[in-house]
Amino acid sequence: ATGGMDGGKYPVGNVGVWDGGEGADARQLSDHVSAVLGRESILLGDEKKPIESIAWCTGAAQSMLEKAAELGADCFISGEVSEQTLHTANELGITYIGAGHHATERYGVKALGAHLSQELGLEVIFVDIDNPV
Repeated sequence: ATGGMDGGKYPVGNVGVWDGGEGADARQLSDHVSAVLGRESILLGDEKKPIESIAWCTGAAQSMLEKAAELGADCFISGEVSEQTLHTANELGITYIGAGHHATERYGVKALGAHLSQELGLEVIFVDIDNPV
């Protein structure tokens, strides 16, 4: 996927295009996210829905699901899932992938640590304590 904050244009975090191959669907994307993050994702919505555009924001950003739908994303990926997320996704016709709060945020923290280490010469140790929910 590609994308970026683009000066605040995309308030959901990032919006990009996924090239999962011709006919790539929500199940394939969810499986891909699970493999990359090393934990089982929760897929809400039609598993066979074709997915091209994705919006994502790490952590507990399921409240941004409506904004992702407004932007025309086929799928929104975040960390947490609540009961209302299921109903909102169904009402809006957007696929939602809950990939785990901790699992979606650890890469940003690692990148920040690497940046601080390089820029300030700090010794940075990342302690990865998994959260199963």
